[in-house]
Order: sequence, then C-alpha cells, then structure tokens
Amino acid sequence: MNAEAPVSAPVSGVQPPPSPRSLADTGLSTIMMRDIFLKTMFRTNQDQVSILSRAISLPVPLTQELMDLCRTQKLVTATGTMHANAGNEMGYELTDAGKARALDSLSQSEYYGAMPVPLDQYQVQIKRQSVRDIRLNREQLMSGMGHLILPPDLIDNLGPAVTSGRSILLYGPPGNGKSSISHGIRAALGDKVYVPRAIEYSGQIISVYDPIVHSAAEAAVDDPNSLRRTSNRFDNRYVYCERPSVITGGELSLDMLDLNYNPTARTYQAPLQLKATGGIFIIDDLGRQQEPPQKIVNRWIVPLEESRDILALQSGEKFTVPFDTLVIFSTNFHPNQIFDGAALRRIFFKIKIDGPSQENFLKIFAMVARKKKMPLDETALMHLMKVKFPTIANNYANYQPVFLIDQMIAVCEFENIPYQMTPELIDRAWGNMFVRQEDIAH
Repeated sequence: MNAEAPVSAPVSGVQPPPSPRSLADTGLSTIMMRDIFLKTMFRTNQDQVSILSRAISLPVPLTQELMDLCRTQKLVTATGTMHANAGNEMGYELTDAGKARALDSLSQSEYYGAMPVPLDQYQVQIKRQSVRDIRLNREQLMSGMGHLILPPDLIDNLGPAVTSGRSILLYGPPGNGKSSISHGIRAALGDKVYVPRAIEYSGQIISVYDPIVHSAAEAAVDDPNSLRRTSNRFDNRYVYCERPSVITGGELSLDMLDLNYNPTARTYQAPLQLKATGGIFIIDDLGRQQEPPQKIVNRWIVPLEESRDILALQSGEKFTVPFDTLVIFSTNFHPNQIFDGAALRRIFFKIKIDGPSQENFLKIFAMVARKKKMPLDETALMHLMKVKFPTIANNYANYQPVFLIDQMIAVCEFENIPYQMTPELIDRAWGNMFVRQEDIAH
C-alpha cells in the first residue's frame, strides 16, 4: 500500500495524464485526501512535505496545501525543527486529534499512500493509450517473436489479429509455442502506458498497480533543493510502465475476475483483467481449469462485445469499468470440443498453431544446438530422423529440440565428458521424452 517514488516522464507516443495543478484537479474530495494524508503520516512516520509528496504521489505545492489544511484543523503541528539536509525544510507531526482521526480512518480502510485516480479520469487516460489503437507492421511483429522460427502464413494471420485489438484463440497440439507466441505478441507491442496506482469509485479505493504484473520504467526522484522539477511533467498517481501482460493457466478461477476484497485491511485489489488494461491477458492451457472452458468464455461475453466490464463492491453495488485488453486464449484442444458455436463466434480470430515441418524442425534443432554449444553429428541426426521419429508418425513439435539437447547435455555433464551427440545419447534422451505404455501392478 505504500506509494513508490515518482517515475520520470518519458518521450512516448502515448499522451500522458497531466499533473494536477490544484487539489480540485485531482477529482477527489478534500476529506478523502486529508484522511489519506493523515494515514500516510501516521503509518510512515514521515514529517517533511517533500517526502510526503512522493508518498502520496502529488506535487509538492498540493501536498503543502494539504499540510496547511490539516494545520488549520489542528490535526498537524509544526515541530519547529528545520532539516538542514533537506533545504532547511520544516518538520511536522500529528497532534493527538490528528492521530485519533488517522486511527478512525484506518479502522474504515487501511489504504494509505498514493492518492487514487477517480474512475472517470482514468477512463479518459485509457482512451489515450488504447490497445486497439496500436498498429503493427510485419517487421515489428517478427521482431517481437525474437528467435522463434514460424511459417510465413502464421504471421499473415497474427498481424491482423493483434492490430485489431480483438480476442484471439490459439489452438493446436501441445509443445508448439502457443505460449511463446503469446509472449512475442506482448513484446511486439513495444510502447509504454500509464497505470494508476489506485482508482476511486463511490468513495472506495481499488489498488491497480501491481509490481508483479506491471514493469515500471526507471524512477526519478526530484532534488528538493533544485528549482527544476522533473517528476511533475505527468500525474504521478500513475506509474509509467510497459504495456501489461497478465498470464494465467490452469489455476484460473472465475473469482479471480472479480474485485478482491480484503476484509481485514478493508481494501480492494483490482481483478486480473483490470490490471491488464492497455495490454494483453493470456489464458493459457484453456481446458485445464476447474471451471469448464465454456463457462470461462461466457464470463467474457460482455467485455469482448461491449468493451466494458461489470464489477461489484462488497455492498453489492455494481459499476462499469472500461475493458481495453487484448485477450488471448490458448488451448491444446480443438475449439469444437470445448466451445459451442455462440462462444466461438465471440472470439474474433481463431489461429491454429501446428508443429513445424521437417525442414523447420531441423532449423530449430541446429539453432538450439548452437546456442547450447552442442556439436551437431550427422550420424546421430540421421538416427533421430530415420529411426526415432517414424515411431511417432513423424509428428514434430517445437519443444522437442530443446528437450532432447538438454537431456544429452545432462548425461554428458554427469559422465564428465565433452558435449557430444551420438545415437546412443539420442536413444536415452528420447526415452525420457515419452513414457512407454504398460500396466503397473499396485
């Protein structure tokens, strides 16, 4: 809940949220700001306006206004101590009345630190940085895919899907890079967006910024002695981040898509899809969750069709938030096995990810071997292609080169011999890639 240091304003194509010039510009009530300010002083034990300014993510002049307001209401008093190492800045402390007010406010909500952004202001910023406004060309998408070797027709299909900002279903046999392609799409997006530390609706505060999900740009802290301020070029209630990428797998449950209320702290955490706003939400291994795939997709019908989501507070009050997220479903099942026609119709793009051709398999194998410093051996490769793969009907998969080479490396390291590729090592590696079908007595 503690606020982090302000983030430097970048050069970006995304229009930044303007820094508030007055307390009214924040869109928050004076009472809410006062109480968050008092709670922050109480919890952090900070007594300087410049430090508190960073804690509550407001410019120094507005923080000073809040301090003066609290002094007028006899909630804060000046200590009379000047901090020599902070430009002779005055120190302050809570009065008994200020401590009582802070404790009373904490009993209602433990939230303190960064001032939230009202939902209506956040909606304006979402439009400025919408994922649906991204336009990628072929080179940018290929660059995001990095070292992946992909057939040209796959890029032909992925390009329009990504630039549309609509939902995508990637399906096909396991081990062929559906997850890697999803990550490549995220990397191709390239630019950065502004993520609110928290948003406010109907007096309730919902934490959004999550350092696990959001990758912040380099932070810059103002020198309080400097006349030139660098951190006030955009609203520091936001964090400048890479476009977010939220990834879930078999652990996904429907309650993860609702507001998360902590009854002890009496605070809210944004659901996963709200944290993914402006970026992508990847649902990996669809069909492995406890909830059936049809039920999961049904939860997304309104967001996917109307670009809005409906959330509910503890009181039962429902409200609407923007839904600006590229949703990628990834599954090893055929779509007709897990969805009905209505659900499939709502997923805008369906793209099959097949295993590589023999030619591409050999390219991947050679690339992985070179990267891992495993010398190629023609006899071993012929054994792999002519003896082993026919036993599985020559079904090539993108994961196989990494798996086989890592297995051979493990044997070489254990035997304390130089890395080498032999038919015998191929056989040992192959034996670990598949489990022989047999009955086991219990």
